[in-house]
Amino acid sequence: MKKLLNMLLPYKKECILAPLFKLLEASFELLIPLVVAHIVDTGIAAGDSGYILKMCAIMVVLGLIGLLCAVTAQYFSAAAAVGFAASLRNRVLKHILRLSYSQIDQLGTSTLITRMTSDINQIQNGLNLTLRLLLRSPFVVFGAMVMAFTIDFQAALVFAGVIPLLCIVVFGIMLITMPMYRRVQTALDAVTSAARQNLTGVRVLRAFCKEAEEVEAFEEKTQHLTLQQLSAGRISALMNPITYVMINFAVILLIRIGAWKVDSGILTQGLVIALYNYMSQILVELIKMANLIISITKAVACGNRICQLLSLEPSQCSGSRPADSLQGHVQFRDVTAGYPGAGHPALERISFTARPGQTIGIIGGTGSGKSTLVNLIPRLYDVLSGSVLLDGVDVSDYDQASLRRRIGVVPQKASLFQGTIRENLLWGNENATDDQLWAALEMAQAREVVKDKAGELDAPVEQGGLNFSGGQRQRLTIARALVRNPRILILDDSASALDYATEAGLRKALQARKDPPTTFLVSQRAASVRYADLILVLDDGSLVGTGTHQQLLASCPVYQEIYYSQFPKEVDRHEV
Repeated sequence: MKKLLNMLLPYKKECILAPLFKLLEASFELLIPLVVAHIVDTGIAAGDSGYILKMCAIMVVLGLIGLLCAVTAQYFSAAAAVGFAASLRNRVLKHILRLSYSQIDQLGTSTLITRMTSDINQIQNGLNLTLRLLLRSPFVVFGAMVMAFTIDFQAALVFAGVIPLLCIVVFGIMLITMPMYRRVQTALDAVTSAARQNLTGVRVLRAFCKEAEEVEAFEEKTQHLTLQQLSAGRISALMNPITYVMINFAVILLIRIGAWKVDSGILTQGLVIALYNYMSQILVELIKMANLIISITKAVACGNRICQLLSLEPSQCSGSRPADSLQGHVQFRDVTAGYPGAGHPALERISFTARPGQTIGIIGGTGSGKSTLVNLIPRLYDVLSGSVLLDGVDVSDYDQASLRRRIGVVPQKASLFQGTIRENLLWGNENATDDQLWAALEMAQAREVVKDKAGELDAPVEQGGLNFSGGQRQRLTIARALVRNPRILILDDSASALDYATEAGLRKALQARKDPPTTFLVSQRAASVRYADLILVLDDGSLVGTGTHQQLLASCPVYQEIYYSQFPKEVDRHEV
């Protein structure tokens, strides 16, 4: 939590002024019972209506000044809390973007979403309440006790006895519930993950009639979260009744002592009312303090989760070698790669060489390791053993930002961002001109897609590119990668939604470039890779064949199986 509190330094002024104005408001509040005592002992006792009106006017003025102080304190505390939360969200997002793919896979998307939303919201609310009440409530409690001692020492002993007992109850419940609220947030992660998974795969669920099973599994996670919240809530709920009982017993004792002293002429009726009012103020403030403790408990638990995330150092250390002069020579030397927690490596002992300008086709069944292989080139994942060399230099020696500027990656899932077509394309190169954008669109076979849209380059793109078809999204993401003018282009099954004619046009356009990039074309379609200079055939993480289409058709059983399953007529011709 100390690391997070350091982020409050830019809001030092607000963090000082908010409690000060709250203390000022509390000071005026502590004067109210004395004014009431004067009204009773002087005004009402003497029947002096003028005095009563004057003291009532003083009470109204004190109330208005207190209101002004409270609003001012609320403004400063809200400014500090909201600003702190915004800074924290930015810091968490920047930190997440620095983590490797492996670390993000381990943490889980749902956990990261929960920490950036629910956890930070809890911290924001806790900070807001802390700035307003953490000093005010104790100040009123002990201030009321001091004021009681100025009225009568013996009666004030009731205050001195009940306050420590109340503090024991409040802080005892806080210590018990803090780890429980931490478990609540963990259970919330599981619910968020299940909800996200179900919503993402809703079409698959319906296709296989798995709705009932998923609803049952989701109810189990929800029930677990409910039980955790109920356990914490039951203990937290004890705070109010216990404090009420203790305060009311103290009030009974106070009135008993006060009645005896009034009967003896030691105290006046107004002073007994003042003592009762001070005890009531203590009750109200301790209830506020109890709610504050619950909020602080939740905020601390959430803050510790954020600190755990921020303390996670990126597993990939960036090298210092610039990649500006990268030519596109790629070499894999006995590479083995895998994912954390997996039973066996995703790739084992892979070796091949790709020369600059070549097109490398990568084919294999689902789960054979195709995407894993190409993800090693821009160092999205690290190898377990062996080495990936670019222009003879290990990929880990390059500066990551410099390296990835020279590599164009089109992932399996075509992702467009809300904005315009121009804004999406400029992700590839923020300094690209309109001519360069149109050239990239032409090469990606997406020129007509943009021309048909109102506004062309400035046509709107909805979140996820939902106003485009699957093939259009793929062509636009390919264009985005080409705008970068990369030396290595990775097309990870990114033409699966394109028809054969469009895919052939894309392939010809890439080959027709004056200085073509080294292109890695991942696909499950043999027609997509058959014209590649070199084809890599993967099967269960192993490289089972390398060569051209004709060579593999003659020598690689896995490639033969894939090819003839897609072109059965050629099987008959081959058998004849």
